[in-house]
Formats: sequence, structure tokens, C-alpha cells
Amino acid sequence: MKKIAVVFASAGLLALAACGSKPEEAANNAANVVDNAANAVENAAANVANVADNAANTAENAANAM
Repeated sequence: MKKIAVVFASAGLLALAACGSKPEEAANNAANVVDNAANAVENAAANVANVADNAANTAENAANAM
């Protein structure tokens, strides 16, 4: 959750920094921030899935060891 909070905080700061730039640059920067945030969420979901798979494998290995 900390990573997602950092991404969204960065998005807000980037939006503030874009106030003095050209509208096209600001739109491109905003699109990049959204893409990066989406990637961070996808990566977090993949990590959760990997943790669940690892836990299932560990449980299966423990059952086989008995």
C-alpha cells in the first residue's frame, strides 16, 4: 500500500509542477503519471498473486513431507 500512496502523491506533485508548463506537456505528463500508477497497481496485484501461489506451494510441500 505504501508504494501506491507514493505513486499517487507523486502524481499530485507532478500536477502542481505542470502548472507553469505548456498544456500539451502537462497533458503528456499527466498521461505518463496515470500509466505509471496503473503499472504500479498491476505489479502489486501480481505480487499478491505470487505470494498466494508461494503459500499454496509451501503448504503442499509441507503436506507431502508428512
